[in-house]
Amino acid sequence: MQDLVPGLDPIRPRIYIDTSVVGAYYGHEFRSITRLFFRRLEEGELIFVLSDLLEEELESAPDEVREHLNRYPEDCFERVRLNNESIQLANRYMAEKVVGETSLQDCRHIALATVAKVDVLASWNFRHMVNWDRIQGYNLVNIQAGYPPIEIRNPRDLINHTHDD
Repeated sequence: MQDLVPGLDPIRPRIYIDTSVVGAYYGHEFRSITRLFFRRLEEGELIFVLSDLLEEELESAPDEVREHLNRYPEDCFERVRLNNESIQLANRYMAEKVVGETSLQDCRHIALATVAKVDVLASWNFRHMVNWDRIQGYNLVNIQAGYPPIEIRNPRDLINHTHDD
């Protein structure tokens, strides 16, 4: 099997997920791909990194979305919490105008994932996160602040594709 993304640990990559990924499990547009992505979690191929921001955002979600992650054993997850370091990095993204003022939560997700040194941040948010221009901005700030660049992908890029070689 090939690496998902160059440089990823093929054993059990740590994937930070945001709320859009959990919600898409029950949505229409990305449901089938998202379910394939969660199958990789179920098969022990990935570990999902969950944040207190995700849990907070899920509180206002429909019941099935809010309860979805409870279906999985706790060893499928690593948990991270918003702290001063990630808040400062998120504020720096805002100060550098990588995104507009209404996108503070998105910046906090990216900063948390960066500080936690995850392998990839997965999101279906194409406007503020999975967006080439914005990724370049986040990574410029990361490098200037002494952090490594962050890999940001949509779940479609993180599922196994079988093919004949």
